[in-house]
Amino acid sequence: MSRVCYFTGRHTSAGNTIARRGKAKKHGGVGKKVTGVTKRKFKPNIQKVRALVDGKVCRIKVSAKAIRMGLVVKPPKRDYQPQAKAAG
Repeated sequence: MSRVCYFTGRHTSAGNTIARRGKAKKHGGVGKKVTGVTKRKFKPNIQKVRALVDGKVCRIKVSAKAIRMGLVVKPPKRDYQPQAKAAG
């Protein structure tokens, strides 16, 4: 199950966490030293929503940013009324 936005194409990207120790030079220390670098992932805020795509209602994965930007067109509310059963 891929974590990719239908509209913007946002997807999981990689990066690093950098562990440092020491006191910064501007605060009177000898400088910060890197003690470790570890891989990490930046995951986008992907939501599953029902939307109109090419005139059809379907579930798609979109980022929260795409929803805020107004790229998602929500389907109209159903106007369903159950029919009364015929007496017989």
